[in-house]
Amino acid sequence: MRRVRYESTGGPLFVEETPVPAPGPGELLVRCEAVGVTLPVVRKVTEAAEPVPLGGETAGEVVAAGEGVTRFGAGDRVTGLCFGHGYADFALLHEAMASPVPDTGSVVDAVALVRSGLVALGALEAARPEPGEAALVTAAASGVGHLAVQLARLRGAARVVGAVSDPGKAGFVRSLGADEVTVYEADGWGEPVDYVLDAVGGELLTPAIAALAPGGRLVAYSSGGGTVRAFDLLVGAKSVIGFQMARIARGKPEVYERWRRELWWLHAEGAVKPVVHGEFALEDAAKAHAVVESRGNLGKVVLRP
Repeated sequence: MRRVRYESTGGPLFVEETPVPAPGPGELLVRCEAVGVTLPVVRKVTEAAEPVPLGGETAGEVVAAGEGVTRFGAGDRVTGLCFGHGYADFALLHEAMASPVPDTGSVVDAVALVRSGLVALGALEAARPEPGEAALVTAAASGVGHLAVQLARLRGAARVVGAVSDPGKAGFVRSLGADEVTVYEADGWGEPVDYVLDAVGGELLTPAIAALAPGGRLVAYSSGGGTVRAFDLLVGAKSVIGFQMARIARGKPEVYERWRRELWWLHAEGAVKPVVHGEFALEDAAKAHAVVESRGNLGKVVLRP
């Protein structure tokens, strides 16, 4: 089978031939039909001290199941997060991280909606939104952000602000339902909001905290790091909440499943519409990474083995 990997920090990415892996206890062997490209994986290639497997969101057909698997079998369509080599014709997916793809959805829908949507919905839940509040979403045109904009509106936000790196993305973000769009470099992000869903971190944490009204909440789900000054929180009784999807998937599977069902229902009803920026072959994985690294994508970037 084909598999994408790299040998040193920064790449380059290349395709190699390697044997098809065998599923171990609790694992599924999945024929990959769609793979989501995420910023955390792109950052690992450029920042990790040693090469790591290119994993991430995977969707496809189960070919074989390892010992102890009870929920899925050969022929089932599944999606989930692969922690090993996922940029490949076949990948190993742990049963606990897998969920079914309904007949109403495609594999591309699955990688564009499920994992990114689960993160967006989970971050929104962590913000404890109340009807009529104002929301701000950073990286609003990204795979997660473009769904968070839609979900914030569905959860009753009276005003939704999208923050982006490039003013050229404003039209796209407005088409998702945002009332306003601001750019990161702006001197102030408009009228205060009640909660911020932040996917960027780093230097953006300071203006994101400043954008909160007194008592506001910032939900951080970025891998970008950053520091928050305690004084900036104390002066307005603001709070920062960390959100990690893996903790929900492993520790609260019933919540994970409820969110997953809600997302597919919203998709079937046409209330949430995942957008795919582009589909790339495995051989073009470097091009897909370049789009995400430059933050040039509008929606999800997908590999199609």
